[in-house]
Amino acid sequence: MDSTSKPPPYYTSDQSSFAYVSAKDRWPVILTGAIDDVHRVSMASSEPETQAEGKSIVAEIGKLKYEMQHDRTLTYKQSAFRSSRPAVMELAGRYNEVMAQLDSKKSSHTGRTPEEDTEAELLLFKEMCEICLWGNATDLSLLTSLTYDDIQKLQGSEARKKAEKNIIVDELPAAFDVLKKAQRTAPNKERRVDIILDNSGFELFVDLVLAGYLLVANLATTVILHPKSIPWFVSDVLPADFATLMNALVDPQSFFRTSRDDTRQDGPEPEPLSDRNLDDISSLFTRWSEFHQNGQLIIRPNRFWTQAGGYDRLATADPRLFEDLRGSELVIFKGDLNYRKLTGDLMWDPTTPFPQTLGSLGIGSGVRTLALRTCKADVVVGLPPGEDEKLRAMENGGGESGQRRWAWSGKWAVVQLCDGKQGPELAGQ
Repeated sequence: MDSTSKPPPYYTSDQSSFAYVSAKDRWPVILTGAIDDVHRVSMASSEPETQAEGKSIVAEIGKLKYEMQHDRTLTYKQSAFRSSRPAVMELAGRYNEVMAQLDSKKSSHTGRTPEEDTEAELLLFKEMCEICLWGNATDLSLLTSLTYDDIQKLQGSEARKKAEKNIIVDELPAAFDVLKKAQRTAPNKERRVDIILDNSGFELFVDLVLAGYLLVANLATTVILHPKSIPWFVSDVLPADFATLMNALVDPQSFFRTSRDDTRQDGPEPEPLSDRNLDDISSLFTRWSEFHQNGQLIIRPNRFWTQAGGYDRLATADPRLFEDLRGSELVIFKGDLNYRKLTGDLMWDPTTPFPQTLGSLGIGSGVRTLALRTCKADVVVGLPPGEDEKLRAMENGGGESGQRRWAWSGKWAVVQLCDGKQGPELAGQ
C-alpha cells in the first residue's frame, strides 16, 4: 500500500484516543510505583549518600508525575505471577490432563472416526489458544488498582468460558487447518511455530502452556519464543524472565507461599500447596525443561521487536529475521502492542481486512501471521460491517463521544490470520 493512502496514526494529544488516557492516567500509576520503590530501598540504606541520591531521584520522578496528576500503585512481574496462583494451579492440572490424553492417544485407538478425531483436536487447539489469548487480559499496567481477589476473577476456566462470546473475530479454525495440513504433508520434516511474546508473569506461563501443547500434540516439532531485548513496557518478556519463571516452578511451595506483604497485595497468608498441586507443577516443569534441553523450545530475542516503527518494515529493516520467519509454519503475535505494530497503530476503518493492514507481512510475504489480541487500544481491523457501531452503542462503549472505549479494557478480543504464504510474492522480496 502506498504510504500516502494510509490513515493517520493515533497521538497522545487526541483526547478521544486510548493513547491520551494512557499518558494522562496509566503512566502516573507506573511512576508512583517507581517512587515507592526508590524511596523504600534508599531509606533502608545506612549510607547517607544513598539516602540523598534516593531523595533526588524521587524528587525528579515526582515532578514528572505531578504533570500527569495521578496517584496509584504498580504491581510487578513476579508479584503478579504469585497473585495468579489459583489460575496457575488450575492450568497446571488441566495441562497435565491434556498431556496424558495425548500420550494415551499415541498408543491406542480412540474408537472415533478420523473426522471425529479431527473435530476433537480442533476443540482442544481452540481451548489452548484461548487460554493463551485471555492470559493477556491481566496486563499489569491495566490492573494497577486491583486486589488479589480481583485478579482471580479475571483468570481461570470460568472467566475464560464467560469471555468466549467476546471474541468478535475468531480465525482459530483456519490456523488449526494450517498446522494439520503441514502435519499430514510433511510429518518427518521440521514444522516450526514462532511466538512473538508480550507480557511476563502469568501470561508467559500460559504461552508456555500453548508451546508445550503444540509440541506434544505434534502440531509443531519446534517452538521458538521471541522475547524483547529491552522492556518496551515494564511487563514485557525479557530473556531472563524465562529462567525466572522456571526457577519459581522448581520450588513452587516456597515461591507461592511468600508473604503478600512482600508483594504489596492484600489478603491472608497463602495456604501450603497440596501434594496434587506440587505433582502437577513438577510434571509441567519436567516437560518444559526437557523440551528446552532437546532444542524443541528455543528462546530467541531480537532487537527488531523494540525498534521504533511498525512491523511492516521487517523485510527491509531486518532481512535475516524476515527470511527466518518465512521458514515458520505459523508466527503467533501475542497481545495488544504487537497488534498495534502489525497494523501500524493507524486509524484504519475497522472493516479493513486484516491482511491489507500488514504491508510487507501481508499476502505474498511468505510469513503466515496469527494475531492473538485482547483489545486495549483504538486500532482494530477486520471487523464485520456494523460491529464497531454495535459495540460503541453498548454501555461504556464510547457512544457519541467519538471514542472507541469498548476497545480499551481488554474485555473484547480478536484472533486474526493472514496466510502470507498464499498469493504472489510482494515486489522487492
